[in-house]
Amino acid sequence: MPLLTTRTRIATVSALTALGAFASLGTATAAEPALNGEWAPFTRCPVDAPAMLAADGFDKTPQCVVSTSASGSIKLGKTTVVTGRTNLQLGVVQNADGTSSVVAPPSGALVADSATVPGGLLGLMCPSSIPVITSICQTLEGSTLNKITATMESVGAPYAFDQTAGVLTDLPIVALPVRIHLENPLLGGKCYIGTASNPILLRPENRNYPEFGMSFFRGDGTADESGEMSRINLTGATQNDSAFAVPGATGCGLNVGLINAAVNAKTGLPSAAGNNSLTLNDTRTHLAGLNAPGTAAPEAGRVLAENWHSAVR
Repeated sequence: MPLLTTRTRIATVSALTALGAFASLGTATAAEPALNGEWAPFTRCPVDAPAMLAADGFDKTPQCVVSTSASGSIKLGKTTVVTGRTNLQLGVVQNADGTSSVVAPPSGALVADSATVPGGLLGLMCPSSIPVITSICQTLEGSTLNKITATMESVGAPYAFDQTAGVLTDLPIVALPVRIHLENPLLGGKCYIGTASNPILLRPENRNYPEFGMSFFRGDGTADESGEMSRINLTGATQNDSAFAVPGATGCGLNVGLINAAVNAKTGLPSAAGNNSLTLNDTRTHLAGLNAPGTAAPEAGRVLAENWHSAVR
């Protein structure tokens, strides 16, 4: 296949840029509420979800869980990206038999800051032996179109939550299906590593013991040693997962196979388990629930929801 002419390269870039600008348009999401006192971290707890409201306090106990990290890194194949803040929030229903079920917030369990991919598109898919890709690479030299961001997104409900693993080391705490959204005008708006049917499945574990703390508060979040609510605080642990596999990129640049192939070839995707890793620094995990859920039975879920709403400022 011959190299593209300058005019053709410009036309190709212009068309992809226009598509990318159109595809990136989205609807604004509602701002998270501000909550009082001890409830403050739990801005997305799905207290109004049917499974949470139905928890009676005897056989099923409702809880809110949040885990945040200010920074970290993720290695996918041959590419390592420094990550920003991550915020994982869940509703958890603890069953009397020791099992639990996870309820995701409507916006998804995971919200993460976008990270800049080192080298941009030039680093992601250039150089290439594919003439069309080579032409795009030549156009990108010194261009503002080179910048590319990667954002981790939930793509399915988390499961297999283990509360005990949260205070120990080297045990999976939760299974979290995610995908990585690669964003750049030339890639279009649907360029992902991982999909709903073939996600990246993260199972983070503590690599050191977190510092344990506990606080008590009233339903509206006001600190009170005799309050009906309690919060477990697990802080300072580094969490890691180095056992997940990563599928290839799809949907990149009008879903043109050549662009998908160029991204995958340069980044080493798909990448088998053992070649990838996620690290979350200084995690801060909190779990809140009723002190004596049985005293609120069979309305423990409803009481938890009312308390959460009473804390919204």
